[in-house]
Amino acid sequence: MSTQHPDNVISPFFAESSELDGEDEIQEAYYAFSHLGCDEQMWDCEGKEVDNFVVKKLLTKHETFFREKRLGRDVFITLRVPNPTVERAEAKILLETLESIPRSFDTAKLFYGDDLPPIFEIILPMTASYKSLDRIYRYYCDFVVGKQKKPFKEGDITIAEWIGEFKPEKINLIPLFEDLEHMLDAHNIVRDYLQDKEVEYQRVFLARSDPATNYGLVGAVLLNKIALQRLQQLSDSTGTMIYPIVGIGSAPFRGNLRPQTIERISREYPSVHTFTIQSAFKYDNSPKEVEEAITKLHERQTGPPQMVDEKRCLEIMGKYSREYERQIVALAPIINRIARCVPSRRKRKLHIGLFGYSRNIGGLSLPRAITFTAALYSIGLPPEILGLNALDKDDFRFVKEIYVNFEEDLSDALKYLNHDTGFLPENIARKVNNLPIDLQPDREHNEITSFIANSLRENRIEELQECILRAANLRKFLG
Repeated sequence: MSTQHPDNVISPFFAESSELDGEDEIQEAYYAFSHLGCDEQMWDCEGKEVDNFVVKKLLTKHETFFREKRLGRDVFITLRVPNPTVERAEAKILLETLESIPRSFDTAKLFYGDDLPPIFEIILPMTASYKSLDRIYRYYCDFVVGKQKKPFKEGDITIAEWIGEFKPEKINLIPLFEDLEHMLDAHNIVRDYLQDKEVEYQRVFLARSDPATNYGLVGAVLLNKIALQRLQQLSDSTGTMIYPIVGIGSAPFRGNLRPQTIERISREYPSVHTFTIQSAFKYDNSPKEVEEAITKLHERQTGPPQMVDEKRCLEIMGKYSREYERQIVALAPIINRIARCVPSRRKRKLHIGLFGYSRNIGGLSLPRAITFTAALYSIGLPPEILGLNALDKDDFRFVKEIYVNFEEDLSDALKYLNHDTGFLPENIARKVNNLPIDLQPDREHNEITSFIANSLRENRIEELQECILRAANLRKFLG
């Protein structure tokens, strides 16, 4: 699943500027399908300049390709909508987006001459209850499609007779779970949602970046492992096929999914059917590497999830996340200060995260996961190491058993650790020095982060954005 997450350093060749706009995102979807081999594009329907005519523009601009690769059968557009329960300012965009689905259907019918819908799945972020899913499902069925049977008045024609039928009759809802409480309850929420519905399958989306920002690297991985185990148990008990999606970025903190780590990610999440291909993956690596990596993802075989001791996982998450939170609270002023210098990669505002609401860290408002990660890497402090001092030897032994790539991910991150910037907590420094990892520091990255640290102390911020990008270019991800 190609996504619009702006974690890239290098802008794609088709972009008009360093910040992708609405027309660039149309081209991005085509590029992901035609050149990179992705078979799904997540289309974010939040923020300004949202383009609800994506189907019409794709079919019009790239007719030859979409004659061969059928939209809705071979390649897919999956809409990510605002959650009206949380994102009140954008709640009505949800209704506009739902109304656009039958219009896209009409466009595809004219193009292909049949009734196969080009769009039929919706991602709901920050899912917190089955009712939030059910309301969207029923609004679409009863009010978007259902109104076609109503006459204007008694004895008059129906809306369908006036402007044509509304199809597809139903849509699939994909819940996206992003915080601890609801990721742990995902299986129950999905079970309740499915009770009165006949479905062929159910896709479930688990976040990886926001949980890392909220609970730390180890907390995010253990949380996903528990959720995946519980979703498999739900599938086994109900007979409904559950197809998990995990949203993974290129930074180790956000998942470490890069063209070079496909096999590792497959071992870490054997039951996951769909992985997100975010912007750094697409644009900060050579096209050949990206194509070959996506081919490997297509060819991988899924299996049962790793079975974990949930009680022990939760115990470790508790003490680890508390220490992680304490350290983030102490670092918050410098994180927020440097975050203002992290460059944007999309012109429109993307989806709102947990830190926009009451579910923040220690009562502090912090930037979104990509900017948060970029800020810490830019001062030589990879966020992967925060909270590790809370773990004893037995904890480490258990985490290594559950988190398959734990030491490899830490090794990838620690290349960019700079002891000399003055931002590394002392108790973390001792823990890092005792890790059984061969540290190979990136000297050029260290020089840049030292310069950034000195510039911050001397309040010289005019050069920071360029330095942040230079360091990010060495890592091949912004944040």
